[in-house]
Amino acid sequence: MAVNLFYFLVFPGLLFAATVGAFLSWFDRKITARVQFRKGPPLLQPFYDFFKLLLVKETILPKHGSPVIFLLAPILAVFGATVAGVFILLPLFNITTGFKGDLMVIFYLLTIPSFSYIIGSLASGNPLAAVGGSREMKLILSYELTFLLVVAGAIMKCGQQFDLYSIIQTQQEGSPFIGSISGVLLFIVGIFCIQAKLALVPFDMPEAEAEITAGIYIEYSGAAYALIKLAKYIMLFILPAFLIALLMNGFNLKGLGILWAVLKIVVVVLLLTLIRNTNPRIRIKQAVNFFLVWMNLLAVIAIVLIAFGY
Repeated sequence: MAVNLFYFLVFPGLLFAATVGAFLSWFDRKITARVQFRKGPPLLQPFYDFFKLLLVKETILPKHGSPVIFLLAPILAVFGATVAGVFILLPLFNITTGFKGDLMVIFYLLTIPSFSYIIGSLASGNPLAAVGGSREMKLILSYELTFLLVVAGAIMKCGQQFDLYSIIQTQQEGSPFIGSISGVLLFIVGIFCIQAKLALVPFDMPEAEAEITAGIYIEYSGAAYALIKLAKYIMLFILPAFLIALLMNGFNLKGLGILWAVLKIVVVVLLLTLIRNTNPRIRIKQAVNFFLVWMNLLAVIAIVLIAFGY
């Protein structure tokens, strides 16, 4: 019991994932600033933002809505992101505590933060938040099938193994799945799915600050909004880590392998940052068509290539 609590609360769970995610958030903001010819924030700015919201800013409850559900939604988001992070990071750190079929559990756990934001936005009673929640729901329906196809492709390449540890070990004993044509296609699809899961441009329509003034988060402030930031920090780390586990050989934490593991995480986050800084926001209808038609098509082509050994 004590070991499980340590995994959840300290390493590789809440404390570790949130800290790494905060540094990745700084990296994302720094690259964004450089692209826009700005200096960017200091290294510890994400921590300043989080603790200022948590300890200084007032939490204002919406007048119309359900305060209990409104406050529980960010807690649920952090819980879902943390549990998903534990299941993803334990195999990556070569800790064999997973179980057969943990991939399906991870897949569903990764949806909890998004559904939490929808619940919180609807509980706020704000019409703009409801618009953001509606957009988030449509976005989930569009990319979740595509993301499932990416996971299915990794399972097929691994010889029908449904646990993340086996997928990582298969790649480390052979070669990374991304070294094949089908692996490259799955990686491209996976990157765009992560972009949508993180609600980054061009898939940031649920918050769309210029249109619906932060949408699903419009009523959040203080400690409640700090928890939302915390969930986002964790997701910014565990989603790239999940993609690396599925297609890029996982982590080899021996010698220079540690540097290579860090580099892989940084490169994936860099790709996400460059995509969001070189594309305009698209409409929700365009996002749905993009995933349901083009990304699903790429994923299906990748699965067909896997079936033929490519």
